[in-house]
Amino acid sequence: MNETPVIPAPPAKRKPQHKPWYRSRGWWLKQLHNWHWMSAAISLIGMLLFAATGITLNHAATIGASPQVQNLSAKLPAPMLAQLAKPASDSAPLPPAIVAELDARLALNAGGKPGEWSDDEVYVALPRPGGDAWISIDRASGAVTAEITDRGWISYLNDLHKGRNAGEGWSWFIDIFAAACILFTLTGLFLLYMHSKPRPLTWPLVGLGLVVPVLIVVLFVH
Repeated sequence: MNETPVIPAPPAKRKPQHKPWYRSRGWWLKQLHNWHWMSAAISLIGMLLFAATGITLNHAATIGASPQVQNLSAKLPAPMLAQLAKPASDSAPLPPAIVAELDARLALNAGGKPGEWSDDEVYVALPRPGGDAWISIDRASGAVTAEITDRGWISYLNDLHKGRNAGEGWSWFIDIFAAACILFTLTGLFLLYMHSKPRPLTWPLVGLGLVVPVLIVVLFVH
């Protein structure tokens, strides 16, 4: 009898193994693009402000400014003079009632500002972005003199750039903005790396951005 030959079954096809999500190029690209555009959106206006004020600060000597000085005067009511008699310390702030009176009469808020107490007067400095102000009170008579200096909007923006006398809220904004800029640049660097193969000029241009400022510092900054 003729035996029917046995045909072996074809080997089972192996299912393609998918890479874990954290090893997928597509996943990383998606994450980097998301973080890149979000950090760009958060820091966009801040970048424009800091870039523009970087130019104005760099040319501050050539940008003319005419400070506007306003002199003010007032007199505290007699019943309030007793509150000036015994300060808690040589740098104590003005009493709240006197702060409210000065704010109502001069539109200057000295609340929480340290005072400079002498035998005859108390002086309170009120620095602000783009200007300055101060209040002086005669402790015996209650006579108040004050001065407000406004150096213009360019000086105001320059002081915001430096964080000068802008308060704690603006200080927090600068920190958050700086963190967003760092995230923006780092995600941009990784995106450059992931797209650099078909773009041979990528790393020479990145290197140029490093070499040029280093050479300027070494050769011209002394």
